[in-house]
Amino acid sequence: MKLLIDTHVVLWAAVGDPRLTGPMKARFEDPDNQLVVSVASLWEISIKYSIGKLPLPVVPGDFFAREVATRGYSVLDVGRAHAERVAVLPFPEGGHRDPFDRMLVAQALVQGLPLLSADGWLGRYESYGLVRCS
Repeated sequence: MKLLIDTHVVLWAAVGDPRLTGPMKARFEDPDNQLVVSVASLWEISIKYSIGKLPLPVVPGDFFAREVATRGYSVLDVGRAHAERVAVLPFPEGGHRDPFDRMLVAQALVQGLPLLSADGWLGRYESYGLVRCS
């Protein structure tokens, strides 16, 4: 199964963070699953790095390239259909406003991919077709 992975999952896997656990870790490590990482995650990592909220041993582009090569991720570029979907993505009760997370939701919906994430707020988008794996 193809799974779009949330930015925090990329970061947790890179450092062996113990929050990557249980069913989420099993899905992440299942060799039958194809893990897809969005360029939106690189964008988010780059912003956090540039403002000092995310220390990395190398610049974000090198970090992203290393993780893609090491882990065999497929890369999903941000496309027009994804940006257009963000424009009409609803804000359900208590809906999320983070632009990076909203882009990942839009990409998951457009591409028909489950989103592997620990973010509980994503459940609010299940009625709009989002499939969330945790």
